[in-house]
Amino acid sequence: MKLTFLGTRGEIEARTPRHHMHSSLLISCRGAKVMIDCGLDWLGRFERLRPNAIILTHAHPDHAWGLKNGASCPVHAPQKTWRTLKGCGIANRQLIKERTPTNICGITFEAFPVEHSILAPAVAYRVSADRACIFYAPDLVFIRDRAAALKGVQIYIGDGATLTRSFIRKRGKTLIGHAPVRTQLMWCAKEDVSRAIISHCGSEIVTSDERKLRAKLRAMAAERGVETRIAYDGMKVKL
Repeated sequence: MKLTFLGTRGEIEARTPRHHMHSSLLISCRGAKVMIDCGLDWLGRFERLRPNAIILTHAHPDHAWGLKNGASCPVHAPQKTWRTLKGCGIANRQLIKERTPTNICGITFEAFPVEHSILAPAVAYRVSADRACIFYAPDLVFIRDRAAALKGVQIYIGDGATLTRSFIRKRGKTLIGHAPVRTQLMWCAKEDVSRAIISHCGSEIVTSDERKLRAKLRAMAAERGVETRIAYDGMKVKL
């Protein structure tokens, strides 16, 4: 399995050459290519990647609006996401059932519900092929069944909206927003996930001095025993 971080920028105004495009991950395995998320930055651009399939975490603009004009390949998403995207011109719509492993182009995806948004309910994906297993969670407050989601995972790919500052709000009884990286690394430590990559980067990451940022992240990761790095557009990882 090969991972290509096509984009690593969250829904923010700031952008740099390293964090230019909305967050998206391309998973390649045995000749097949599956793209996770296709935000507005990718409108009119994703076709050149020629993905065999696209799979969506939720319907926010930075994750799904690149598909406003449709797609030439199948698009997979949970029912809650399809309800929000009913106006998009996507012809080949495939349903992903939560907590049901689904084979897409020879790669197994299992959707785990996560808290993030009321208007655009989100999932994260446990992705496995051959002996490789990752967990992709670009937008979340928490994972509802964390132990099952992270069991045996080699790399956790998480939400970089904020490193330490709380970005969580409450609407009624529901939590919305983003868990800080510090909290996500604690999850990894508790579930024996030894590697983490931070994507979906917010302003704190995108606009910071990179050298100081890396030092801060190294210290935070070392405290929890999790090898951690920040993804950048075009970064490749092979498992």
